[in-house]
Amino acid sequence: MTDSLRRVAIVGGSRIPFCRSNTMYADNSNLDMLTAVIDGIVQRFDLDGEQLDEVQAGAVIHHSKDFNLAREAVLSSKLSPLTPGITLQQACGTSLQAALNLAAKIACGQIESGIAAGTDTTSDAPIVFGDKFARRMIHLSQARTMKQRLNVLKGFSPGELKPVSPTNGEVRTGLSMGQHCERMAQEWQIKREDQDQLAYESHKKAATAYEAGFFDELVTPFNGVSRDNNLRADTTIDKLASLRTVFDKPPKATLSAGNSTSLTDGAAAVLLCSEEWAKAHDLPVQAYLITGRSAAVDFVNDEGLLMAPTVAVAEMLQRTGDKLQDFDFYEIHEAFAAQVLCTLNAWESKEYCSKRLGLKKPLGSIDREKLNVNGSSLAVGHPFAATGARIVATLAQLLEDKGSGRGLISVCTAGGMGVCAILERP
Repeated sequence: MTDSLRRVAIVGGSRIPFCRSNTMYADNSNLDMLTAVIDGIVQRFDLDGEQLDEVQAGAVIHHSKDFNLAREAVLSSKLSPLTPGITLQQACGTSLQAALNLAAKIACGQIESGIAAGTDTTSDAPIVFGDKFARRMIHLSQARTMKQRLNVLKGFSPGELKPVSPTNGEVRTGLSMGQHCERMAQEWQIKREDQDQLAYESHKKAATAYEAGFFDELVTPFNGVSRDNNLRADTTIDKLASLRTVFDKPPKATLSAGNSTSLTDGAAAVLLCSEEWAKAHDLPVQAYLITGRSAAVDFVNDEGLLMAPTVAVAEMLQRTGDKLQDFDFYEIHEAFAAQVLCTLNAWESKEYCSKRLGLKKPLGSIDREKLNVNGSSLAVGHPFAATGARIVATLAQLLEDKGSGRGLISVCTAGGMGVCAILERP
């Protein structure tokens, strides 16, 4: 432990290309993908056989066999098997929260190095049976005699074998994230054409970044794929406008498949450490993770499900003394184009900032030219738990390329939560 807080270095990240559900990674598991991105870090930074202090990682959609996912991925990777693995989950904020957890330990001297990561696949979603059949199977495993087994099976009907399909709905409302976001879009009067414009820009920016080589070191080919297959470099505003709405009925509906993220498979990881550890391993520092914040909203009682980042960012800036405009880059996770636009509108709203955030004046607007400059989730995809690590690695790369500067990260999550962070390169 140290008497004073240390700076937390971000060395860099690695992710596999993100792919639409049930396409290129249909036969791959969370363990496969998480192992691949850990090995991507190992390969990029020459850490073969290295013992790190921790790997913190998780997935939102997982099987019971994944109960120790982070540790199993470490054991499957080229890291030393002496590296501990900690599995956690905070919905779409999982890997950003993992980075903040590691950063806190590094800052106070508890550890020197760690990998924050996330993975998700909806191609390999767990299929389970109903409670009645599940209880019957448990009782059957406990039966010791043939008579006991026959008694357990008494009354069995084929209907018990009907599987319970996985859903992405909120347990407490029964509504999907898209339905919640459509409500937000209508509350904040977000226009369909503005959502399509943001989605269009995300695809164009990401395509340009690929062509410029920005992702060359960040993306590790996997399973024969070298580029996100959700990316549509040839999309147009007209194509996006032609897509039907999916979460409500016209004419009030605004969210479409084009301005919402698709179900995506993929994984991402980022390496964090102390400056001393980086120097000892001859690794350059891309940026520093300065601080972060989590917040939640009462979406069950009609607060917008994805509005928690507005709260998290406001609280974080109050603690740091920064203004919203004090950043060179803004990485706002594009779960839906509407979510990004609702967030920006809320920060500009005098009423919202006063009544909900308790501020004397609005946080204000940001320079849109600094927003998601190389595209974001609408273009590259959104494997839930992987997005935070993808964004941290992307922003660190942006700051290194610029030579100096500061960046703000904002990630909305299921369950009415938000996670944010600040990165800087002096």
